[in-house]
Amino acid sequence: METALAKTPQKRQVIFLAILLLLWEAGSDAIRYSMPEETESGSFVANLAKDLGLSVGELATRGARIHYKGNKQVLQLDIETGNLLLYGKLDREVLCGATDPCILYFQLLLENPVQFFQADLQLTDINDHSPQFLEKEMLLKIPENVQPGTVFPLKIAQDLDIGINTVQNYTISPNSHFHVVTRNRGDGRKYPELMLDKALDREEQSELSLTLTALDGGTPPRSGTTAVHIEVVDINDNAPQFLQSLYEVPVPENSPLNSLVVVVSAQDLDAGTNGNIVYTLFQGNEVTQPFVIDEITGEIRLKKALDFEATRYYNVEIAGTDGGGLSGKCTVAIEVVDVNDNAPELTMSTLTSSTPENSPETVVAVFSVSDPDSGDNGRMVCSIQKDLPFLLKPTFKNFYTLVTERPLDRESQAEYNITITVTDLGTPRLKTQHNITVTVSDVNDNAPAFSQAAYTLRVRENNSPALHIGSVSATDRDSGANAQVTYSLLPPQDPQLPLASLVSINADNGQLFALRSLDFEALRAFEFRVGAADRGSPALSSQALVRVLVVDDNDNSPFVLYPLQNGSAPCTELVPRAAEAGYLVTKVVAVDGDSGQNAWLSYQLLKATEPGLFGVWAHSGEVRTARLLSERDAVKHRLVVLVKDNGEPPLSASVTLHVLLVDGFSQPYLPLPDAAAAEARADPLTVYLVVALASVSSLFLFSVLVFVAVRLCRRSRAASGGGCSVPEGPFPGHLVDVSGAGTLSHSYQYEVRLTEGPGSNEFKFLKPIIPKFPPHGAVEEIEENATFRNSFGFN
Repeated sequence: METALAKTPQKRQVIFLAILLLLWEAGSDAIRYSMPEETESGSFVANLAKDLGLSVGELATRGARIHYKGNKQVLQLDIETGNLLLYGKLDREVLCGATDPCILYFQLLLENPVQFFQADLQLTDINDHSPQFLEKEMLLKIPENVQPGTVFPLKIAQDLDIGINTVQNYTISPNSHFHVVTRNRGDGRKYPELMLDKALDREEQSELSLTLTALDGGTPPRSGTTAVHIEVVDINDNAPQFLQSLYEVPVPENSPLNSLVVVVSAQDLDAGTNGNIVYTLFQGNEVTQPFVIDEITGEIRLKKALDFEATRYYNVEIAGTDGGGLSGKCTVAIEVVDVNDNAPELTMSTLTSSTPENSPETVVAVFSVSDPDSGDNGRMVCSIQKDLPFLLKPTFKNFYTLVTERPLDRESQAEYNITITVTDLGTPRLKTQHNITVTVSDVNDNAPAFSQAAYTLRVRENNSPALHIGSVSATDRDSGANAQVTYSLLPPQDPQLPLASLVSINADNGQLFALRSLDFEALRAFEFRVGAADRGSPALSSQALVRVLVVDDNDNSPFVLYPLQNGSAPCTELVPRAAEAGYLVTKVVAVDGDSGQNAWLSYQLLKATEPGLFGVWAHSGEVRTARLLSERDAVKHRLVVLVKDNGEPPLSASVTLHVLLVDGFSQPYLPLPDAAAAEARADPLTVYLVVALASVSSLFLFSVLVFVAVRLCRRSRAASGGGCSVPEGPFPGHLVDVSGAGTLSHSYQYEVRLTEGPGSNEFKFLKPIIPKFPPHGAVEEIEENATFRNSFGFN
């Protein structure tokens, strides 16, 4: 439907374009602008839209561009304002040399519809070059018998400028014998002649050194100087005379090197040395001069290859100088004859590499052809293969358009290789071929398809940000932009899922990246949908489900719940010396925030004051006696228990236990060792201090016992009055387990308080209210021992 509607306006555009081209070729004149050379880049030249009668917006909508010959960009067009600006500084001498006027031709090309306007820019000269003599010194040998009024030719100064800015006048340093006369040549250049004012006398002065100055007509004028050295000689009164004052010679540009161009000849009526003539190139830079002359025979030969396209004419001045210093001159005008040595050049202005199918008479390419040769050597014809559905149409001067002849069918052929052949009419004929490839574009009728309907990705927690976690892939059977797939994340169905901060997707290749480190304990899995859309018009899309599973890592060390190591007074476990082997001293309670085998905990006794006395059960954390206790065992024991998980690598934590061996629970304190008692008896002062300390301690102990006894009487039988206190704080209920399947034994009863105080994040474990001791003690003795432990701070 869209193709059928597009045919009518395209046909109208072609008809309108043909009418415009006919009207343009019938009566269009080039627009000429003028600009001084060396103008700064970006300078305003003209408003091209206004001069051509076009609106400013028309330039942008019709795809206006500047076309000019050569590779160097000279001008630039601001299609938003229609202003024509200089692209860079232009040097007239570099672009045109001595050619005057210096005109740069260009065309304005409007692509939609195609229309051409011819324009040119004339560069006016500025005085940016000073006159310059090719030689630093001129040597003149003048006989002394030369009469006043005699004129001696001097070499001219070169000035790359033209018009008034080139050399206008010559002067010479003040002297009594000579002055300079400035004369005009036939080509407009000025040359100096040295005129003798006063007869020379060799015996009075044999040589003179003068300074010749060349001035141009600029404002301010520029100048150049050279030294003129004059030697006064005797008796040579005849100057050489050439047989012709002007030699005109045509030379083909493909002439081989050292080929003979012309032979010049001069005669001198003098005899001897004064009659021997030496021929020289009188004017021109010998470095760039393509000719050389034989000093004796006067043969002018070619020393450098000629190029008709670079320089078409040469004016060579030949000087014949005799042995006495007199000279004559002639001019050799050499015309370079063109040969067909340049193949045609094709410049592609517009090329559409992709053409939609079912679109007849579509412009595929706009190009121009040129040939720097002249005559038939520069006339050209263009052609393409005959079996292609394309036509070449000439438009403006040497511009052509390549258009489709009939609707294209991508299903029958999706690509065409076109060879444009440009042939000149010279002898021999030269040709240039330019190959272009035209692709028939497709319509967007296939949606992208994912390789899987659902993807499952696994990511280990604690990953580094921007980690590549997987990829999704979708393909589109269309071609070109219709097959270019762009991936995106679709809004999650769960509004609480912060998908934008979790993952991102590479829109070009479907690679998925984790934006931040994932935590298995906080988020174990999430899912989202990704979309794949092509770039057709209208765009087609599809979607797939992606599920991300977070794999647990062993990143949490075991945490000891009891006994809590919080820097307060350590808990001390009391063990009666009459305890049997396997007596439960205490139980280490620990948890691990990980899951699976990373949370499987094992316990081991890492360090003990007396190895072999206590043991730790590996799986329950219960600390039990390994054998019967004896009187020889130390009273105080320090145990270090290591709690280790089953992760890879395993993480661990340690806890320190303090165990006190007592002979029952009524012993208030421990006796001093024999050695300490002996030392105490040896020192009277020490004895006094010990007695005083014992008295004060006894009084304090008695007060504490009374206070504890009163408190115990007020409590119920189920209440507990002693224990180890730890900082309070909130603790999850599921971690408090006092059953046989948890971390605590049935042999203990605990009081657990969960608080919400702002200053604590811990919980409190209270020591056993009624510990199970061997039957050798009575209930009263047990209560007394409990009071004894609390009063001494054994917790």
